[in-house]
Amino acid sequence: MGKWARAAAIAVLVLTGTAAAETPWVWDLPAWVPRPRVPADNPMTVEKVALGRQLFYDTQLSINGTGACATCHIQAKAFTDGRPVGIGVTGEKHVRNSMGLANVAYVPVLTWANPLLHSLEQQALVPMFGEHPVELGLAGQEEALFARLTADPRYPPLFKAAFPAQDGAISLRSITQALASFQRSITSFSSPYDRYRYGGEASAISPAAKRGEALFFSERLECFHCHGGITFSNAVTHERMAFVEAGFHQTGLYNIDGKGSYPANNPGAVEVTGQPEDMGRFRTPSLRNVAVTAPYMHDGSIPTLNTALDHYARGGRARSAQTDQLIVGFALSKQERADLIAFLRSLTDQRLLTNPAYGPPGG
Repeated sequence: MGKWARAAAIAVLVLTGTAAAETPWVWDLPAWVPRPRVPADNPMTVEKVALGRQLFYDTQLSINGTGACATCHIQAKAFTDGRPVGIGVTGEKHVRNSMGLANVAYVPVLTWANPLLHSLEQQALVPMFGEHPVELGLAGQEEALFARLTADPRYPPLFKAAFPAQDGAISLRSITQALASFQRSITSFSSPYDRYRYGGEASAISPAAKRGEALFFSERLECFHCHGGITFSNAVTHERMAFVEAGFHQTGLYNIDGKGSYPANNPGAVEVTGQPEDMGRFRTPSLRNVAVTAPYMHDGSIPTLNTALDHYARGGRARSAQTDQLIVGFALSKQERADLIAFLRSLTDQRLLTNPAYGPPGG
């Protein structure tokens, strides 16, 4: 199915909620990009993606009707929210920055610091029903949520089309599977850098960005060790990989006690694993679209690309013995700094930021 035929099929589903059968999803990926792994019990279909998109933008998925998944994951910001940390529908401030969702299908572990959370279906439960912190605030409100969706005339036919074997049952399983399917559909491999490096368009990026690329992939700066590969992150998985990489690193952001400790309310993967060596370790984020996803780091404490470079040039703003050995520090001339930022800006994918298929239904 071509992209126009698929778009037409989605439009029919949204308007009528009917389908003769489930329609297998066709990945719209460049030839050089492998397909992501998809759970066998939740195969991608056009119908599930259409339903998941509707749910993603619907404020009915919050306790007070003031927020949706899209509130903290805004398309124009590469599905981040532009805030240092997230804010739930009750006004509660979180301790972590909202992670981007572009290419989340290629991420083997979800969230900043939980190495045990591997499934988008499982992760979807956290913002809906988590209480510490409150995000969408639906804890204990499952039946009320099902009733709201059942009463909305858009949803029964969409659920029936997406889950015919379950006769369109509106359940936590069907909701989370649909949300996961839509999120997996959000891919970003059409930046100017992609057109230059993989598409053979020599003029797609500037001479400055080309010089910045050389710096980025140099042993002098070491950026590529953690931010390499198709997603510019070493936390990656796909169909062609024989093993899964799940990069967690301590980047020298804090050193509260002189021994590398991080704030007690945001200590990193150690909070889950209990292993002292995981103090301050957080998952490596992708650098794709990094120019539109400020502020940076797990707590949004670095406001700009320039200040991010300052942090890494120093080898970490609060370096300790626990800081990853790849964070070595470096010196940049004014021109080199400008070149490196030009390269990072070349990773912005306007197709991701403007593609109607990722935006609000009917938008």
